[in-house]
Amino acid sequence: MRSEGSIRIASGEIMEDVIRIRPLHFVDILCDYGAGTDVFEPHPFGHAVHTVANAMIANKETMLEITLEPDAVCIPCVHNVNNVCDSLLDRTGRPTAPVMMRDWDLAINQRWCRRLGIAEGDRFTTRELCERLRDRKGDINDIFPEIIDNRIKIKAVNLDKGIEKFLGTA
Repeated sequence: MRSEGSIRIASGEIMEDVIRIRPLHFVDILCDYGAGTDVFEPHPFGHAVHTVANAMIANKETMLEITLEPDAVCIPCVHNVNNVCDSLLDRTGRPTAPVMMRDWDLAINQRWCRRLGIAEGDRFTTRELCERLRDRKGDINDIFPEIIDNRIKIKAVNLDKGIEKFLGTA
């Protein structure tokens, strides 16, 4: 049964009617979707990528609210300590990136906001944000300049596939 202010997704988990999401998490979900993940599973860190991704895929009209703060993915994560990420970044392939994951994420999220013309507090349906991403993403090497290996090329291909798959244009 649906409670006011929340939605139940296929797994039985409850999500808020409006999901607060960082742009990078939205992009990462679409990349994984494009790489072939159709049903997202829980992660040992306890974050909620699986819950958010499955809700987005199940209902393309899911309302998202842009945030640069810890979002619906971050809240249950074991690395979210007092609303601050304590995870160290694996800097392999990105030697000039910050040491802390939170600093890396903030820089990437700010770049995505500039690229997409979005700001904290903006609201979009999942479909609208995906269409905006499709139309404005450009060369994502500019979003991840610290990464010096081949991962961005793979990420770009998977992002395109994820967008096409999500929007039904594949």
